Amino acid sequence: MQVSPDLIVRLKKGEENAYEEFLERFGPRILKFGFHMCGHREDAEEVLQDTLLKTWESVDKLKEPKAFGSWLYRVAHTACLMKRRRSKFLKKEIPMENLNPDHSGTGTKLPWGKLPEEVVLNAELRKKLADAIDALPENYHSVLVLRDMEGLDTAEAAKVLGLSKDVLKMRLSRARAMIRRELEGYLLKDRQAS
Repeated sequence: MQVSPDLIVRLKKGEENAYEEFLERFGPRILKFGFHMCGHREDAEEVLQDTLLKTWESVDKLKEPKAFGSWLYRVAHTACLMKRRRSKFLKKEIPMENLNPDHSGTGTKLPWGKLPEEVVLNAELRKKLADAIDALPENYHSVLVLRDMEGLDTAEAAKVLGLSKDVLKMRLSRARAMIRRELEGYLLKDRQAS
């Protein structure tokens, strides 16, 4: 996530149009990240607000403009952790409309041409996957979201989380294995029931 040094300078000066540009450019990414981390749109919106507020309050302390992307994700990650700890939605079901393949939370895409049984099975599998991701311990959850859902590379994700690349890779591998075990158990149980 690159930002022009000019935008950072304008943000540090407190220019109103710089804040609007910042929100337009980074708001959707932070909202998406918040949704992936928290699993509920309302929580993601609060994470966005918290992240923007903290960014605007702290941007003048940013010494290296090249580190802006990692720094912004770190601010958003901290906001997500705080939100997850106090979230009223943490242990509730994620609405099915939030489980569409593009993770936008805007509604389930109707898979025209599929049999109703396939639609139900796919929806159940997506829900099981979302539940498995949500159930990961926080140190694995964050790594999986940053790498596999947000698409950050290993170095950037490690920087956001304050980890070495090796530790991040190990946690990502373990997180993927936990998800795989959970889904394999579900799929084997589903086959045995058929």
